[in-house]
Amino acid sequence: MIVLKGGSLVTPQGVISADLALEDGKIARIEPSIEAPDAASCKTYDVSGCWVFPGFIDAHTHLQCWTGMDWTADSFETGTRAAAVGGTTTVVDYATADRGVSMDEALDEWHRRADGSCTANYGFHMAISEWLPDGPNQMRRMRERGVSSFKTYLAYDHLRLTDSETLEVLETVRDLGGIVCTHCENGDIVDALQRRMLARGVLGPEGHPLSRPAEAEADAVSRLLYLARLAGDAPVNIVHLSTELGLEAVRVARARGQKNIYVETCPQYLLLDEACYREQGEDGFAGAKYVMSPPLRKMRDVQALAAALLAGEIDTIATDHCSFNMTGQKDRGRPEAGGDFTRIPNGAPGIEYRPALVATRFGDELGPVGLMRLMSENPARVFDMYPRKGRLAVGSDADVTVWDPHRRWTIRAATQHQAVDYTPYEGFEVQGRASLVFVAGELVSRDGDPTGARPGTYVER
Repeated sequence: MIVLKGGSLVTPQGVISADLALEDGKIARIEPSIEAPDAASCKTYDVSGCWVFPGFIDAHTHLQCWTGMDWTADSFETGTRAAAVGGTTTVVDYATADRGVSMDEALDEWHRRADGSCTANYGFHMAISEWLPDGPNQMRRMRERGVSSFKTYLAYDHLRLTDSETLEVLETVRDLGGIVCTHCENGDIVDALQRRMLARGVLGPEGHPLSRPAEAEADAVSRLLYLARLAGDAPVNIVHLSTELGLEAVRVARARGQKNIYVETCPQYLLLDEACYREQGEDGFAGAKYVMSPPLRKMRDVQALAAALLAGEIDTIATDHCSFNMTGQKDRGRPEAGGDFTRIPNGAPGIEYRPALVATRFGDELGPVGLMRLMSENPARVFDMYPRKGRLAVGSDADVTVWDPHRRWTIRAATQHQAVDYTPYEGFEVQGRASLVFVAGELVSRDGDPTGARPGTYVER
């Protein structure tokens, strides 16, 4: 048994002073005071002055993944270790059924990559890049294998479905009791604007946001929500929302009475803006660090999303962690070497820093309960893990993050556990850190250092 004594437990009803006991992978007891029955078989931790959270959940990651251009820098081993160091005890990664690959084959492959190597727990969404007549049967088999969420794209030529195919996916998910996560950008517009930028000689990272305007996101958000309405209010999760225009499309749909709309955003869209693309750095190519899709936006978008977050219009914060090294990967887009912004692998790292960044920026306004809802309870509810995960209650999984809200530290790539050679948050001063992190009742990280334990298991949803 493990006993956490003297902490402040963060629950939906508020913060309570109580002790917490973990045993056999579950939360065994929550009481005002728990005395160890046998010191020889019980490890006690004094967590006075700390918040005790249900382990954080990152429901949008891309680990050990071929993106059509390159492999991501982080494997499941390194990515889940970095996640756990930051306080995240469960990730939901995007398995992808590429064209010519069945969903069953894709899920098998993602299990081969992840099983036995993870520090944090892991589940899978299934991304669908090809819609075939037996698509509904494949999705049904995924549901039987513990995958309750599916992804569709409205951009990327090798991944996107047509609107009619997306409608069929939505109808199938409605009947299966799952949810569709969608990358919302108008792919035709993005393709056309990329060609225009290149024709004008705009080759550097600054061409990336110019080719993916806010209107392309808002159009796709609106289109998705109308399709979901046609499908009988099928549940949808708008991933990585980045613009005020996209947010307005969500508000319009909700105002007309549409239900089952969930919105995710990411720390990068709450903390960074498009000025980063003009960053030169020592080598004149630092803007490539921020080439991700959707791109970073204008400051007014950052402010609008922050206000919406505080108003409760955004349900979850995930990372869209998709790491590529600057050296040997992102630098393939250097114009002086014959490249351009379309050759820079899309994606940025963040799996390690989400809790600290969000707590620093929004902790005073949200409080610990608000942080818990956005990063633990809500993702558990949206993705069929609640109440097994996402709450501190007897019988729930012993995934627990002990958070020291007083710790001040600085984010540095040189000391991170993500297997990538930079961080977009270099030099950010943050307050709050995961002091102790438990996965299935096993200590996996202490004060920012992994213990080496890898108890992470597959989460059937």
